[in-house]
Formats: sequence, C-alpha cells, structure tokens
Amino acid sequence: MKVIICGAGQVGWQIARQLSGERNDVTVVDSNADLVRRATDTLDVQGIAGFASYPDVLERAGARDADMVIAATHSDEVNMVTCQVAHSVFAVPRKIARLRAQSYLTAIYSDLYRRDHLPIDVVISPEREVAEAALRRLAAPTAFDTEMFLEGQVQLLGIQLDEDCPVLNTPLRQLTDLFSTLRAIVVGVRRAGNLFAPEPGDQLYDGDQIYVSTHVDDTARTLEIFGKPFTRQERIVILGGGNVGLAVARALEGRAERVRSKVIEKSRAAAERAADALERTVVLHGDGLDMELLSEAGIDRADAILAVTDDDKTNLLASVRAKSAGCKMAIALVNDPTLLPLMEPLNVDAYINPRATTVSSILRHIRHGRVRGVYSIGDGEAEVIEAQVLSTSPIAGQAIRDIDFPEGVLVAAVQKGGKVVRPTGGTRIDEGDVIVVFSLAADVPEVERLFQVSIDFF
Repeated sequence: MKVIICGAGQVGWQIARQLSGERNDVTVVDSNADLVRRATDTLDVQGIAGFASYPDVLERAGARDADMVIAATHSDEVNMVTCQVAHSVFAVPRKIARLRAQSYLTAIYSDLYRRDHLPIDVVISPEREVAEAALRRLAAPTAFDTEMFLEGQVQLLGIQLDEDCPVLNTPLRQLTDLFSTLRAIVVGVRRAGNLFAPEPGDQLYDGDQIYVSTHVDDTARTLEIFGKPFTRQERIVILGGGNVGLAVARALEGRAERVRSKVIEKSRAAAERAADALERTVVLHGDGLDMELLSEAGIDRADAILAVTDDDKTNLLASVRAKSAGCKMAIALVNDPTLLPLMEPLNVDAYINPRATTVSSILRHIRHGRVRGVYSIGDGEAEVIEAQVLSTSPIAGQAIRDIDFPEGVLVAAVQKGGKVVRPTGGTRIDEGDVIVVFSLAADVPEVERLFQVSIDFF
C-alpha cells in the first residue's frame, strides 16, 4: 500500500513507523525539514519538505498513484485542504484528516465532509478520543490502561501487579482451572520493559504489567482477582477546562449515577465558558498547583483527580500534590512518552497518551480485511485488533488450536451471533464471527493476512 503521511509530528511519525515496519510504501511530508530528516534517518520512509496542501508538493510525494493520504499536520485547515487537493487533483481513493476545532466536529455540520463538499473519508478528533479514554480510565479506576471492544461487551485492562496480588507465581493454565467461570484471558505481559504474549505455563510476578481481556460483566471480579478491588468514583476533580475536561465533565453530568465533579481552570475565559456549558459541575478559576485551590475543591475527599491540561509537567505535578493531600487516585494526560517511566516513582496511577489514542483511531481505518477496531499498546509495541471473519478468510472453519498464529499472537475474545464467548483451543472460528486478537507489532502483517479474503471472493 502506498501512503502519504502529511505531518511528521508525534502522531505522523508513529503512524509512519508502524506502516513502514509493515513494508508499506510510505512518504512523509512536513514543512519542517528537520522533522522530515528525522523521519527519513530513523525510518524506512521517503521524505518531502514542503506544505502538504500544495499540489506540487503532493505530486512530488507520489499522490498520483497513492492509495491513501493521512493529513495530521498541526493545522485543521491545512489538513482539510490537503484532502481536497488529494481528491480533486490526484483522485486519491482514501483520505483521513485529523481535526481539532470543535466547530468542525459539530454533528449538524457533518454534511460538510461529503464527496461533493470536502471529500474527507474519515475525520479523527484527538480531543474526543482523549475524553473517551479518560472516561474509560474512570470506569476502571485501578487499571492503568483500558479500551473497549465488541460493541462495549469486552474490555481490555492494563493492570500493574503488586506483591499483594493473590495469584502471583501461579501458572496461567491453573488460573483457568481456578476461575473456570471467569470470562477473562491474560493476553500480554510486560516484564522488565519487555512486552510478550504469555504461554499457558507462564507465571506472573510482582512488578509485572499485564493486559487482560475480560467480559465487561466480569470487570470488577477480574480486577479483584489480580489484587485491584473495584471502587466506584463519586467525587472527581478535573484539572483543565478545555475541550477534553469539558467533554468529560459533560459526560459525568449525563450519567444515571450521581457523580460530584469540580473543574479547575487557569484561564478565566475558558473557566467562564466551562461554567456556562455545565449545569451541576462547580468550576473554579485558578492554578491547579495551588494547594489552597485544591483544598477548596475538596481534593482530600476526592476519589480521583483527572489532570488534562495542555502541559504534561503541570498534569504530573498536580497529580503528585493531589495524592499527597489524600486523593485516592490520579490520572494524568501525558503527551511526552519519555515522561511515562516517571509514573510509578511519582505514584501516578494511570495516564492517557493522546498520541496513542489518535494513532489507534487512524490505524482502525488503515488495517486490511474486515477490521473494525484497533488499539495501539505502549509505544507501538503491540496492537489489539477486532475483525470480522469472512468465508474466504484462511481462519474460517478452523479451531483456534489449529490456526497457525505467530508466537506473539493470542485470541482475546470471540463474538458468535452477538454473544461473547471465552476462547479455548477447541473454539471453532466460523464465518461471521468477530474476534479480538492481541498481536505484537512484528506479527501484525501476518494477522492481517489471516483476516484478508482471498482473490476469488471478488
């Protein structure tokens, strides 16, 4: 597949890394020559320095025979014009644009992106993706990472194991026997910085980070089994009243169960906008690092602080202060991946990586076959892929134990006729089933091949 990625920032670079690693023909375009040079020096990609929306720049990037354009520059307008030029001048079949401004995303203006107006096939909104990720974190407060699959029936949980975890030093196959009715599977383990797909005989140790796929009805029990008792969040302090914080506060107001939330915003104008938009949420104007203001927000009684300002260091420091003042849990928005190793020593419970959420959204629309969902784990180390099985897929009609999956791949869940079943070696994969698989990055191309249809399907 020939792909042009416009924008060589964090998101563009990560997408380029993943697609070039899968032997796609990738060209990166950015007006910053240094960013283009970084991409071409470290990745197997071509680079063009120039403005992505200029027709001559896209032509030099190979737009005449490109299969897809991904517009992920820092400017919404450049991304929109890039897609228009790619369509009108070069007839590029698929165009994805990252748009930040909420005005462009309002549902009543959705007709704007039709082919006869602005021909954008997929619009990605980082702020919406991050807000949804924050709400998922709050729904499973003791997990450091979480994502939903199979129409919300299956949840992926990232769990940090501590010394008081009751199932340490127990082979995974024995856990299956001990909890035979539990619809949960350990699909990934990160140990000493190395992520791998575990074997049935592997054991879990103190300090491991594990990824567990579980039916949503079994989430609380799964967390409890791995030493993380489920607690309901009733009092939440949100630091940052911008698009992300406002979206989270609105969602919390709309919940059936009562959640008392307060928003702290440093900008007076943003605080006033948030106060006007929210009905039951208290909005406080001031610096979230100010202990007096945190005390006024009741941080000592809060179940969680959600720090989602546009400054990583503010988010981390505010999380540390909140925890030291008695807040039970801290979730921080962290853009810079080099700061993530600080999470554990700083006692920050969970993080949200906007780059990872945006990359996952874009990958969902790039993967071949009937792929319906993709979630990128860590720094692109692995993917969890949800896909529908077609009649001519190589895995159709086979039991899981007979499918030639690579070593770094595990089946996490299977949906048959709308019902989720816990996969075993004898589970047969049939046409129409939807399956969720965990795959290390190096094995993703092979997973895609197993989901693809053969040529006679057409």
